[in-house]
Amino acid sequence: MSLNPALEDAAFCPRCGAAATVEFPRSLRCTRCDYVAFYNPKPVGCAVPRDADGRVWLARRGLEPGRGLWSMPGGFVDLGETVEGAILRELDEELCVQARIGELVGVYSRADERVVVIVFEAWLSGTPRATEEATEVRAFAPAEIPWDELAFPSDRAALRRVLARGG
Repeated sequence: MSLNPALEDAAFCPRCGAAATVEFPRSLRCTRCDYVAFYNPKPVGCAVPRDADGRVWLARRGLEPGRGLWSMPGGFVDLGETVEGAILRELDEELCVQARIGELVGVYSRADERVVVIVFEAWLSGTPRATEEATEVRAFAPAEIPWDELAFPSDRAALRRVLARGG
């Protein structure tokens, strides 16, 4: 998979149509109209959802990437919302549950990925339900976490950090 498919075949300025200079994978520049577009990683907000008993709720992904694997609920931060707001929205969309945002767990990125993952703890109000995006949801005690079935490196890193600090 390309680091930036939007620039793979780009050759012209989207504003004036002139030939553009592409500095793959980071930018497109037009010397005719001075248009410049920078391509940056997208922020993703995720939660380590906890219940009153301290268990961690994970979702089996219904969509790619990672379809069928366990993951923290989360998604892209939309323009006009905070990371915390995106996490609350995603918890509602994916698990049909309300939550209170807790402490920042960590920020995870890799040079070969197009996202920066920002993870917070979230304390749930109510019981999560399965949805199209989360085909199964389950609470795990620390010893039960399915480490070999986690979708992303950020899932493993964030869960290890939460559990290491006594969570």
